[in-house]
Amino acid sequence: MGKHYKTIRLILGDQLNAGHSWFKSIDEDCLYVIAEMLQETEYVKHHVQKVCAFFHAMEGFAEALNQAGHHCLYLTLDDTTKYSSFNDLLKELINKYSVSYFEYQLPDEFRLRNQIADFQVSGVDVSSCSTEHFLLPEEDFPKYFTADKHNRMESFYRKMRKRFDVLMVEDKPEGGQWNFDQKNRNKFKALDLKDIPEPLIFSNDVSDILKRLQKHRVKTIGKAESNLLWPTSRKQAKELLDYFCQHCLPRFGYFQDAMTCNSEHKWSLYHSRLSFALNAKLISPKLVIDNAVQAYRSNDDIDIPQVEGFVRQILGWREFVRGIYWTHPEYHQKNYFKANRKLPAYFWTGNTKMRCLSEAINQSLDYAFAHHIQRLMVTGNFCLLTEIDPDDVDDWYLGIYVDAIEWVELPNTRGMSQFADGGIIATKPYAASANYVHKMSDYCTGCDYSHSDKTGEQACPLNSLYWRFIEKNAEKLSQNPRMAMIYNVWNKKSSDEKDAILNKAASVLRRIEEL
Repeated sequence: MGKHYKTIRLILGDQLNAGHSWFKSIDEDCLYVIAEMLQETEYVKHHVQKVCAFFHAMEGFAEALNQAGHHCLYLTLDDTTKYSSFNDLLKELINKYSVSYFEYQLPDEFRLRNQIADFQVSGVDVSSCSTEHFLLPEEDFPKYFTADKHNRMESFYRKMRKRFDVLMVEDKPEGGQWNFDQKNRNKFKALDLKDIPEPLIFSNDVSDILKRLQKHRVKTIGKAESNLLWPTSRKQAKELLDYFCQHCLPRFGYFQDAMTCNSEHKWSLYHSRLSFALNAKLISPKLVIDNAVQAYRSNDDIDIPQVEGFVRQILGWREFVRGIYWTHPEYHQKNYFKANRKLPAYFWTGNTKMRCLSEAINQSLDYAFAHHIQRLMVTGNFCLLTEIDPDDVDDWYLGIYVDAIEWVELPNTRGMSQFADGGIIATKPYAASANYVHKMSDYCTGCDYSHSDKTGEQACPLNSLYWRFIEKNAEKLSQNPRMAMIYNVWNKKSSDEKDAILNKAASVLRRIEEL
């Protein structure tokens, strides 16, 4: 007769927190369960590297628990394909091991939280607890967020700096100001490109996982690599954090918004690439922030704009979008501009003559990664200007990026990128013409289109699309104080110039698949 357990504890793929209080002591009567599930590969078509990264991290975490003396059952797709959901799997395991208690950490997305909240088995006590990962507890959200009204990230960020005493001198911000964003908008010059550090990458063997995905006909996107470069353990995540603090943080702030296609390290630049490790909870945001601040304190090459820009992303933006997500259960239904066009086919291939799009999409397909400006101001801006259905945009972003989990993806995409929330996150749409791309990158050099032309045959599509967006949404946007200057420029154009621009935009949209 097999061993019986009093308790089963479920660990999801993004709950790999070795510091959780669950693991402070060994309970011989507790069985931890970590499972690869088809339902998690099918709710959206994922990048193959994303699936491999999660499965490899999950398997490694299960092995570490067993080595530490815990009892952990790891189930692969070979073991779980007959179960349509976690609930079906759990019912069988509870029966098999004669379990009396089922415990789980609260999932960080509505889909799974609602699914597991419905789980009930007669005679089994069910309880949940926090993942103990984020800095701001869920119960404090009402103090910081208001549903269906604009929530200002900068105000939230300042409150978080004070609450957690990060880069503070008594009650004042270190360096004399809260935000050094104006110093974080530099474009790479030729000499700068020579100094971009080689990225630290790993070589995690995921060949068996790739075979399982093929065996079970899991549909994925992107470039598969049998040696996965992403960190899939706490040890690797800490190595990557240390590498970032030493080699990338000294210039991170200056170039955090910059893009280039003229460096062999163009995909990594000065970015930490810690987002997967953070979102899988292999590493804590507190540790990341503490190490970055400590590096700033001990390294004269790191000044305040560099570390503040990084802290703002982790302590500010990451915690902020999570609060927005949980404060707005219907966020996924918001479509302020009523956009309904389908995503062009080249979002799955990268085959477009628009160099900025080609660079960002191909990088995403190759590495399951693009930094925030590529996501916001290249692919996101294009989708906003061409009125792509936010559902399509969400599915693409949620699937293609290794770090994408709905709580972080949805507010970033539907809110910040597409302004589909009508201003809950941003005070204005992040719409831009080719001038922005030219200002922040070298993508326009060598492109088939001209970034300076609005209406000619070779005019960059972003230019006419931008002014069409401004014209079409005047009723919704013209009274926005942050848009006043743009509307002033548009209104001063002659009727003939407006017509030419709008006709060009209409032509672009008719042949959107051919761009």
